[in-house]
Amino acid sequence: MIDKALKQAEEKMAKAIEVTREEFVGVRTGRASPALVQRLTVDYYGAPTPLQQLAGISVPDPRSLLISPYDRSAISSIEKAIMASDIGITPSNDGAAIRLAFPALTEERRKELIKLIRDRAEHGRVSIRNVRRHAKEEIERDHKAGDVSEDDVRRAEKELQKATDRFIGEVDDMVQRKEAELMEV
Repeated sequence: MIDKALKQAEEKMAKAIEVTREEFVGVRTGRASPALVQRLTVDYYGAPTPLQQLAGISVPDPRSLLISPYDRSAISSIEKAIMASDIGITPSNDGAAIRLAFPALTEERRKELIKLIRDRAEHGRVSIRNVRRHAKEEIERDHKAGDVSEDDVRRAEKELQKATDRFIGEVDDMVQRKEAELMEV
């Protein structure tokens, strides 16, 4: 029972790391990346639709993105979704495609993005700690039911804490890499 709880906790912690990593990809670093707009949803004929299903996204040069809608009638909806997002870029439309030109990051904008990264990292850490708390409660319930011994509970808690520390360390490493990437000029 304890091994099952520990395994489930590690899987959930790994998912929390993955979600945090995906959120980090969405923060721009001075280079254009399709990941910046991948998670956008567009109101397409009244239904929220992922941008990837409506358009091809390419990177013609390091400082711009080209969004080519499969259906030209979706251009205005895509533009609205980009304007409403937190990307901070105004799209330009030539009638057939949407171009996003990314200016060089200012020092002030870099610091704002670092704050955003740290905030998202803290959400990841909190998720990992919540997984630990739930697993610990489950182990204690099993102990109260008489299914596991006191020694097994202590061993499981130590293993759970090691896993928590490892995953939180992984989040910290991701933050350091992203901050270094943001501070590159």
